[in-house]
Amino acid sequence: MNKFLYSSRVAPYVFVLPFVLSFLIFFAYPVMTTIVMSFQEVLPGQTHFIGLVNYRNLWSESFFTALKNSSRYTFWTLLVLIPLPLVLAVFLNAKLTKASAFFRSALFVPSLTSVVVAGTIFRLVFGSLDDSVMNAFRHMLGMPTINWLANSATGMLVMVILATWRFTGVNIIYFLSALQSIPHELYESAEIDGANKWDQFWRITLPLLKPVAIYVITISIYGGYSMFTESFILWNGNRSPNDIGLTMIGLLYREGIERNNLGFGSAIGITLLGITMILNVIQLKFFGLFRKED
Repeated sequence: MNKFLYSSRVAPYVFVLPFVLSFLIFFAYPVMTTIVMSFQEVLPGQTHFIGLVNYRNLWSESFFTALKNSSRYTFWTLLVLIPLPLVLAVFLNAKLTKASAFFRSALFVPSLTSVVVAGTIFRLVFGSLDDSVMNAFRHMLGMPTINWLANSATGMLVMVILATWRFTGVNIIYFLSALQSIPHELYESAEIDGANKWDQFWRITLPLLKPVAIYVITISIYGGYSMFTESFILWNGNRSPNDIGLTMIGLLYREGIERNNLGFGSAIGITLLGITMILNVIQLKFFGLFRKED
């Protein structure tokens, strides 16, 4: 037994066993169970297969509304939460930036805030009353009061601002860690060859940040399509006006939990998993991750 436990061939499998078990128990098994449930009608105490009925029921206004909202949210968060943290990370990594440690901490603090607390505060800041913070600011500029969360465009704006406030610091940390791993000698050599700061950023920084950028984009796509709590808190429930805040997870919650239709909710979840996987494979293919090395 001791020879088996201390074997150099067995040791690697022992070390990876916790990850394999957690993956099988908490990801693979639930996914397989959800796939099976998506072809069933799940009632209290009984289930029976109904074929593709749950997937055919996806062809509805609520599903396409939720898909559109989640896609818009993901698009805008990608458009903001990739370039903005990258630029801020470059400035914070520069030697000329004073008190960079303070700014790193200050920008990261919002990510530690509970999403429920943050959503409640933003709901008050962007409230419909005349004395809410943003409407009071509009009055200072001579503009009228608006109901921020009653309109699709302004409601989406509030959700994107909330996401920017919460996750900018996290992405800054990712990009900073990558920037600090770039050898400084590369910049010195480029400067000797006459490259200016823009050339150094374009020719050295961006190419070497590619692996981290791919990772950030991947988790951002997942985070965008899995967003639920922010919308739920902003609209004080899963009932926004004309479903302007309904997301894919919100629709899954409505059908699977509120209406106790777990089979249809499972079909929504599997469809969402397929969408995120396809989008991530496309962006990985675009960045050449599947390209063979020369």
